[in-house]
Amino acid sequence: MPPPATTVSPPTTHAPFTERRYVLTFIFVVSLFMLWGLGVTMADVLNKHVQQVLHVSKANSAYVQAATFGAYFIMGLPAGWFMKRFGYQKGVILGLGLYAAGAFLMIPAANAASFTLLLGALFVLACGLGTLEAVAHPFLDGLGDPASSDQRITFSHAINGIGAVSGPLIGGYFVLRGTHAAGDLTSVKTLYTIIGTVVGSIGLLFAFVKVPPLFDEHPAAAAAATAAPALAAPGTEKGLFDHPNFVWACVAQLFNTAAQGGTWAYFINYGTDYMALKPGEAIHGFWQVGTLLERTVALAPGLPHLVGEVAAYFFSLSLVCMMVGRFLGTYLMRFIAPNKLLAAAALCNMSLCVVVAQHAGWVSFGALIGLNFFFSIMFPTIYSLGLKDLGRHKQLASSFIVMGVVGAALFPRFVMGPVANASVAHAYYLPIVCYVVVFLYGARFYKTAKDVR
Repeated sequence: MPPPATTVSPPTTHAPFTERRYVLTFIFVVSLFMLWGLGVTMADVLNKHVQQVLHVSKANSAYVQAATFGAYFIMGLPAGWFMKRFGYQKGVILGLGLYAAGAFLMIPAANAASFTLLLGALFVLACGLGTLEAVAHPFLDGLGDPASSDQRITFSHAINGIGAVSGPLIGGYFVLRGTHAAGDLTSVKTLYTIIGTVVGSIGLLFAFVKVPPLFDEHPAAAAAATAAPALAAPGTEKGLFDHPNFVWACVAQLFNTAAQGGTWAYFINYGTDYMALKPGEAIHGFWQVGTLLERTVALAPGLPHLVGEVAAYFFSLSLVCMMVGRFLGTYLMRFIAPNKLLAAAALCNMSLCVVVAQHAGWVSFGALIGLNFFFSIMFPTIYSLGLKDLGRHKQLASSFIVMGVVGAALFPRFVMGPVANASVAHAYYLPIVCYVVVFLYGARFYKTAKDVR
């Protein structure tokens, strides 16, 4: 008789991160997180560029975020239905196809120098991003033991940080560098042609990957799922919206992405409006950051400010902080409950927003950079907590949580935008309300139906 399982795997052993048979699929799925990180933060660089080249106001430039994150809302449910009907792999291919198509549509939009057409192309591209995000989270959840799903999702979002950091770096170099004549969007065409080619190629490669049966599709699990209705009393199976952790995750994600979208949309404007330089030769290169620090003073009227390119590089620095926070969060979740980390991060960002709003030179700009460090675990943690114990509802639940990203479409333009037109710094008081909601989810409303009985 074989020894009992407890002699092989003690109760204190952590659930494995994933299994060997899932490694190739896991690598491809994680790469998707990097790709949509690139696509999302590139939009924040475009926000500043259209202000300069197409003479769009700060508030109206936030329609870039509205097009990007509005697409997440529109595509959330269709993506869920598609992957339920055709599977995760085809859902990924659909997302990459839309992503590449939107990138190539930027070429005629840039030729026409039309803000409206640019928004249309971004919308198609972001439909691909929303599809990828709706598919990738439950896909990851099935690539190993459910007990380690928090770690897999948070780790993947840390890799997402590589793409997010790359967006402003690449965008700053291609799009914001130098001077551009009114209506000149040549750099935008070049950049998105490259992006469309790379994304389309990855989609073709993924079509040939053989995906093994996922963890929750094992024969034993399937048999149990089939037998469950027969064993349960009629009417006892919970519907999706009977799970409070899911319902409140949708609310928390709406407010979380609202705060994140607003912070990112006006980051570069904050740098160019408030970070003044002492008189001297203008700084236009990333490698002159040391000189930049030496010459910066707090709010000196009439002095030249950070050029958009350098502000974009500082935006990348803030996203490095976010990436570090996600790797650290992945580690800390082995010892600290994810909901407690989430609540603590929300409290920290409330305090930092107050500091940012004071526009007190490098102290406030440093606080603005630091916001992303505490952002780091919010999105993936809300997502993973919201998917707990949902069973067969998991795919549809993922779509609804993705739809919460519409907060990033509405908040920058319609809430922060009018305030930012008068004072970008004071607009940063507004995300505090969002962090209160995130804090409440982490402190109280994360509990599953089993926990609240």
